Amino acid sequence: MKHSLIILISFFLLSSLLTSCEEKEQVNVILGDGGTYEGGWKDGFPDGQGTWTLPNGRKYVGEFKNGKMNGQGTMTFPNGRKYVGEYKDGLPNGQGTLTTPNGKKYVGEWKNGKKNGQGTYTHPDGSRYVGEIKDGEYSGQGTFTYSDGRKFVGEFKDGLPNGQGTGTLPDGSMYVGEWKDGKSHGQGTGTLPDGSSEVGEWKNGKEWNITEYDKNGNITHEWVFGKIIKQ
Repeated sequence: MKHSLIILISFFLLSSLLTSCEEKEQVNVILGDGGTYEGGWKDGFPDGQGTWTLPNGRKYVGEFKNGKMNGQGTMTFPNGRKYVGEYKDGLPNGQGTLTTPNGKKYVGEWKNGKKNGQGTYTHPDGSRYVGEIKDGEYSGQGTFTYSDGRKFVGEFKDGLPNGQGTGTLPDGSMYVGEWKDGKSHGQGTGTLPDGSSEVGEWKNGKEWNITEYDKNGNITHEWVFGKIIKQ
């Protein structure tokens, strides 16, 4: 009986010791950067849930691991910007939402602190981009819908339509073909609401070597090097 009691006491002591070792300390400290930290603490670093306030007014509330922002968190900035989402190794990584005071909003993927992957940009005027993002720019396949009803669906590079794409206007006019720096450039076909069409080469958004047809397929105009030669 005495032997069993000693074993039982030893078990509870060991369990208590292991539990105390696993628990994170709660602290409220001033950091070397002049900021303050309140929350979980382990092995000399922020760990677990915590709040980090910087001297410049930035504030992070969320998860920490090994002294860095890791997991879900919210960062607010002095200028009114706000990021809510996932962090890894101190930077936004994964899914997150950034809002700005002027009404601009980004919802989507992040990598190493930059917008990368699939995302949605909403602008203050109501225009919206949905598609691929690279280093914060529209890049890859995407759809941009303008506040006035215009729409582009296709390839983007450096934030502008570049490559193959389709542009439509509110009146039903449409251009399908090649784009460069946001303008029709290369081979493409423009179609108007009355059924007429323009087929051929475009340059900097204008007819270059083009044949225009009416809705019955009859040639009505031709452009050669940007000049009309038949009417």
